[in-house]
Amino acid sequence: MIPSPGELPNGLGRLLSIDMDSAEAEHDFEEILKALASDKRLEILRYLGGHIASVNEIADKLDMPPSTATMHINLLEKAGLIRTELKPASRGLKKLCIRVYDQIAITLPTGERSTENTVDISMPIGAYVDANVSPTCGLASETAIIGHLDDPATFYDPDRVHAQLLWFRHGYIEYRFPNRIPANAIPESIQISMEIGSEAPLHNDDWPSDVTMWINDIEIGTWTSPGDFGGERGALTPEWWEEWNSQYGLLKVWKVGDSGSYVDGVRISDVTLAQLRLEQARFISVRLGVLEDAQNVGGINIFGRAFGNYPQDIHLRIRYRTP
Repeated sequence: MIPSPGELPNGLGRLLSIDMDSAEAEHDFEEILKALASDKRLEILRYLGGHIASVNEIADKLDMPPSTATMHINLLEKAGLIRTELKPASRGLKKLCIRVYDQIAITLPTGERSTENTVDISMPIGAYVDANVSPTCGLASETAIIGHLDDPATFYDPDRVHAQLLWFRHGYIEYRFPNRIPANAIPESIQISMEIGSEAPLHNDDWPSDVTMWINDIEIGTWTSPGDFGGERGALTPEWWEEWNSQYGLLKVWKVGDSGSYVDGVRISDVTLAQLRLEQARFISVRLGVLEDAQNVGGINIFGRAFGNYPQDIHLRIRYRTP
């Protein structure tokens, strides 16, 4: 948990050690390099070296628009260099930021080839193959509403492939990723990341929703979204989309490995990689939804690369090793 805003206690920072030959590296080296390749992001890291601060406080202190600060903070968080947490505020929730590391040490490659590899596939949010949704529901492209609002038939409109935001109250949406694991390779984990949030009327920061994921028809677990965020324009959200609508979500990472299933490192079930039988499938099915009888039926918003705060679609990564 992030402590109350203010000065950081001594000794909170840690050393991040990256061995580029390691097959078990926890951080994406390329993402870290991208995050550090910006004077503005370095300013944010420098400021967070002595403070825990909200996004607006960072924007004010460093004299940048809140939307610009949000974009930089999201990239730093994606790289694992800062951590954020939503805290109650006088109006809704605010995002507090803390710097995770004080030092970064990099061990360059020795020339030995790693036996670990990855398969990476990016799926546009409109490229689903099946949908069974209930109103409120709808689709929006980067420039306009697609089809008709609150009409489930719109989810079969040919223009759905251009969707950059989709939402529904309960039901599911299903994607199929090509299985590109090489023959005889041994999968070690599967990871799926996306920007996601609840679906409230207009928006509501306190609107919990139980979002469930299935992979290859196996239910891997449920994560509770805290709310549907709006009132402040998302860093990527188009100008034509009104601010009183949903604006952005949270970047969530679902992961299944040999020891179980996790969201952002928090265990959600005992389902393991072996149960998904990735090696036997021609494609990998990923279904995301809200059950009609869930404890919190708060709907779902899924954001594409041109909406919200994160410039990405639904991203699947499989780590595997060769024999």
